Amino acid sequence: MLPRNTFALGGAASGKSEWAEELVNSCGLPKTYFATGRIWDDEVQERVNKHQSRRDAGWRTVECPLDLTEPLAKLPAGEIALIDCATMWLSNHLMEGSDLDAAQAALLAALRDCSAHWVIVSNEVGQGIVPDNAMARQFREAQGRLNIALAAEAETVVQVVVGLPQLLKGEMP
Repeated sequence: MLPRNTFALGGAASGKSEWAEELVNSCGLPKTYFATGRIWDDEVQERVNKHQSRRDAGWRTVECPLDLTEPLAKLPAGEIALIDCATMWLSNHLMEGSDLDAAQAALLAALRDCSAHWVIVSNEVGQGIVPDNAMARQFREAQGRLNIALAAEAETVVQVVVGLPQLLKGEMP
């Protein structure tokens, strides 16, 4: 049974995106990939290429580094969206100088109003050392607040550790 919405959380390179892709692929619904990343350098391009290579022609891709509200509003019931990832989306807003609280509120409202199923992927950033600069500390705090809010919105929350999904909330899809 597919939950209406799922939040997949994990550390960098934990397998969370692969787990989320498998979940979306297995549900049989028309699927849209919301790509939030921006290509800053060759390393990021390599990661994007790796993610793209895992998706077959059945995926529709929407590039949305800042605005997720409009594409979420356009999704009809009976479809599913994979948003990968909230961490890149938040980073983009931080780099743009956006009001992070307003951006988060708009995202949460759009997720609540979305007619389609959704899966959102995010990084757990609070288990490491305290960053040594103000911007990194601001990001870590904002990401922690966003993750808490996303977990509250989602019916199912799964933390992926070393490629293994651990159920935190709801029922395992």
